[in-house]
Amino acid sequence: MPELPAPAYPDDVRARLERDAREIIARYPDSRSALLPLLHLVQSEEGHVTRTGMRFCADVLDLTTAEVTAVATFYTMYRRRPSGDYQVGVCTNTLCAVMGGDAIFEALQEHLGLANGGTTDDGKVTLEHIECNAACDFAPVVMVNWEFFDNQTVQSAKNLVDDLRAGRPASPTRGAPLCTFKETARILAGFPDERDGAVEASGSAGPASLVGLRLARGEAAPARVVHPRDGKPHAEPQDRPVHEPSPTEHLSSHDAPQDTSASDPAHPAGPTAEEGE
Repeated sequence: MPELPAPAYPDDVRARLERDAREIIARYPDSRSALLPLLHLVQSEEGHVTRTGMRFCADVLDLTTAEVTAVATFYTMYRRRPSGDYQVGVCTNTLCAVMGGDAIFEALQEHLGLANGGTTDDGKVTLEHIECNAACDFAPVVMVNWEFFDNQTVQSAKNLVDDLRAGRPASPTRGAPLCTFKETARILAGFPDERDGAVEASGSAGPASLVGLRLARGEAAPARVVHPRDGKPHAEPQDRPVHEPSPTEHLSSHDAPQDTSASDPAHPAGPTAEEGE
């Protein structure tokens, strides 16, 4: 059966959203450019982008619902089904995965009884794995409503989701205090965060992320990013060039050489089997 048209918002809700939409649209020379923040706006109303929300965006921008749907389904920050007050995203990209992100994600799935994208029965937490959030020097990283929780472990991540579900305070490692996903969506729509102290709260990248910036500014060679095996940072002397490790010097135990067909000619790799054999 063909899908019926999406229902409209109640009159009072639509009037409020139209006021906000006019403010957003006025920021752009071409009204169509306001679609992304408008999708965040309707997401802040119901916690996800509904058919009603997409119909509203189409109406105020004079677009077709097909055009709006094409955008809403392309970007993963727009939720297509009801989700929790707190979006808990575990980075499982390369570095975070190696440092423990995969183990954290698997542990949280078991701890919460959820698959990827699932939401707890109390509507508090939605769990998902996410791509890199440019915080590799704090790996493994968990994000809650896009706020950073750095250097996580399996146990700290379990404690975090338990606190969120119990309503206990959970403070990000850096950045603004946590708010609900709906409140986050309104901020992403371009409206100010009016909570006391939220704007002043800040955080920055770590030393490893800032090395390139300092070098680009012509500043002196930075402290060694990878700590020696004694676990203590050692600044490089400034009166001689920064040491370049030899091919046989490994700065991390993760870099230890592995036996392969190239390094161990006595045990070459066999032929690759065809898929399905």
